[in-house]
This record gives sequence, structure tokens and C-alpha cells, in this order.
Amino acid sequence: MGKNMSLQQALIDTLGDIIDKSEVANGEITIELPASQWLHAAKVLASDPALSFEQCVDICGIDYLEYNRGEWAGEETVSYSGYSRGVEPATSGRLKFGDEPQSNTLGHPRFAVIAHLLSYKHNWRLRVRVFCPDDQAPQVDSVVSVWSGANWFEREAFDLFGITFAGHPDLRRILTDYGFVGHPLRKDFPLIGHVEVRYDAEKERVVYEPVSIEPRVLVPKVHREDSRYIDLDES
Repeated sequence: MGKNMSLQQALIDTLGDIIDKSEVANGEITIELPASQWLHAAKVLASDPALSFEQCVDICGIDYLEYNRGEWAGEETVSYSGYSRGVEPATSGRLKFGDEPQSNTLGHPRFAVIAHLLSYKHNWRLRVRVFCPDDQAPQVDSVVSVWSGANWFEREAFDLFGITFAGHPDLRRILTDYGFVGHPLRKDFPLIGHVEVRYDAEKERVVYEPVSIEPRVLVPKVHREDSRYIDLDES
């Protein structure tokens, strides 16, 4: 029995029906769990001898807004869609302040929390995905009580994605400055940001001001095939 088969069986035996989905990609297993079961499942994953995931390697957030939808998808987009996409933004990153982002059409919540776990005992790695039920106020339970190292990981996900973790002992920003507005890894966060920083000689301190630049996109005028890469056998 292969390593993945052994792990899959152990997951079925211990977590059973609370696993919403399980898949194998690139030699690693990913399972999806409901947010309501995340803390319970974490305790089982860490303490059950059949699993023994002693370490939480990382916890991160994901924003699925406009997932797999882009403006510059390659040669086909260039050839058949024209260049208006450089003027009329189709993704939220280039929207101006006050514009409404496009909605998520994937059929599941916008935000998810991903945990990467390691079992020293069994030499297993596992990826766990937990979707946040509420897009407007994304939240899952904190697992700091299970893996103490998750403390900073959860703070990072809160800072960059605005995902809150119920029961976290000290949930505050960790990478951005005090008073920072927004969450910079959300897909609808403007690429130019909300504020700009400069040093004020009169006040003798750094000051924050609303950003003064406008979004700008360079649009290519011509797209040509390169004859050096044309397969002569096909002509």
C-alpha cells in the first residue's frame, strides 16, 4: 500500500463523514473540511496516533474572487478579443476607488483557509482547505490551541486577507503598519493602494495621504507571429 493510500485510509477511519472532499494532486493529498468542524478535526489530526500531524507548517488564506479569469490569457486573447481589455478592466485589481468588483461565480465561498500539516511519525504531508462561510465577514476557528506555531500564520492571514480566527489569543496585524486600511492580498485591493507615504519637513515626520496616481495599463499595439518558431512541417 502506497504512502498516499495509507494516509487516505487513516483519514477515512478517523475523520470519516466530516471530510467534504479529498483529492490527490502532485503526489499530495488535499482534503476539504467544513468550517464548523475545523477545530475538532485539527485536534484529531494532531493527537490521534493513526495520524500524528505534530506540526502545522503553514496556514494561509486564499481569495477566489475572479479565480481562473484573466485579462491577458495569452495569444488567443490577443488575437481574438482585441485590445479593449487594456482599457476596460475585467479584473478587480485595476478598478478605481469606488468601483464594484465582479462576483465569484465558482459556486463556493470566496475565501478559504489552507493549512499544511506534517507528521514526523508517519512521514506524511497533508493539505487541508476550509472555506469561510461568510464572504462579507470571513471567519474560521483558531487552531493555536492545537498548534502554537499557528499564531503568527493566522495573524498573517488576517492581515493580508481580512480572515478572522475565532478564539485567537492576540489577533492583530503583523506585516502592515498600524492604521493600515484594507487587506492587500484581496483581489479587489487596488494595485496602486489606498494611501501614499512621504516625509513632511515642516511636521518632521512621515505622513500618509490619499494616493494621487491613477491606474495605468500599457496596451500592446501589435501582436505578430515570430517566424523563428513556426514549424515548417506544418506549413
